[in-house]
Amino acid sequence: MPFGALIRRGTSFFNNGKSVGTATKDTLFPVVSKEVDGEDCDHDCDHCPGYGRAFDKIGIEAEGELWGGIKGFANHVIVATGETDWIRDVEDISGSVMRELKKKSEMLEQGRLMISASNLQPPLEYHSAPEEGKPQPTTVIVLPSFTVVENVSPNETPELIRRFINIGPTTSTPLNPPPLTPMSPVSPATPSTSLGLPFPFPFRTEPESEKEPETVEVKAPSPAAKPSSEAASAPAAEGEAEGEKGTTEPSPLDDSFTTLSLAPSSTLKSHPFPHAYLILICSHRRRDARCGISAPVLRKEFEKHLRPLNLWRDLTDTRDGGAKVLFINHVGGHKYSANVIIYRKEDGQGIWLARVAPKHIEGIVKFTVLQGKIVHPDMIRGGFNRRVGGVSW
Repeated sequence: MPFGALIRRGTSFFNNGKSVGTATKDTLFPVVSKEVDGEDCDHDCDHCPGYGRAFDKIGIEAEGELWGGIKGFANHVIVATGETDWIRDVEDISGSVMRELKKKSEMLEQGRLMISASNLQPPLEYHSAPEEGKPQPTTVIVLPSFTVVENVSPNETPELIRRFINIGPTTSTPLNPPPLTPMSPVSPATPSTSLGLPFPFPFRTEPESEKEPETVEVKAPSPAAKPSSEAASAPAAEGEAEGEKGTTEPSPLDDSFTTLSLAPSSTLKSHPFPHAYLILICSHRRRDARCGISAPVLRKEFEKHLRPLNLWRDLTDTRDGGAKVLFINHVGGHKYSANVIIYRKEDGQGIWLARVAPKHIEGIVKFTVLQGKIVHPDMIRGGFNRRVGGVSW
């Protein structure tokens, strides 16, 4: 194992998934204030549809502290299954990417990997009868790098880990303020505030650390260079020749390395996650009926408040920006349903809320999704904020 990976794994072991910075419940995320956000910033919806009261009767445990009740993670992988409910443990689904990721956990170099099945639509091949020796591919979202990886089959999970998880940012990787890249000015006729953004935003930020792994530029070989197949057949001779020139241990950016990691035979293709926000709701009914009941209700409420802002993105909508709402499997703490995890790409935030009810969604969209602020601090279970360099579970 590389020395750097050994250090990262040791750090993860001693932290044991707990806070790795000085962030606390009071400093991890800003809280709304009446002076800045208005007198009604912490006021819940009092005219929600009739299912609001029915929602309150599903048996949520309303007492007890939520903060610090989840297990920390370095990366989060969302696997497309097209389903909204699963067996008790998705890592036990035979022939699934979830199972293979769990089996390959010893390959992880940066800490614990959280694995979630989701209702994200996989490619058509996923649903077809598998051919002998040809596993069905699916789509995976890797967080917090916000990378979408396509054509992932169970036997491709080692490459998924090597190329997209081990070398990507983690929940504790600082997100430095990126350089501002000028873009087309916002039209006065359609100010950003009319689109639900909290302030005019005339620039687009492009974090250097968030670029997808494939964008490494590889120089073209000279006409006299041997094909990679021939080079592999004679490594000793080439090694001796390089040694005579004083070449030391190969760099991770050597042609030999990039040829190996970006092999043409690989079926894995990736692109940046197109949306600004990813909202995850536990819908695992077979694990706990409260999640199966609450998730569809909350999804409707999110759509009701996101659509007027032109931010709603359904399962087939790949337009840039906006928010994607997905159902995922068990995340723990079902007695505190509904559990909602909000990922904000621009600011590198992961905000985990619990006891979320329909009456809370309007404020969550306006302040938490769009601004990264907390309306009710007693609803936070944990999270990370890469912009301020804080992780607290």
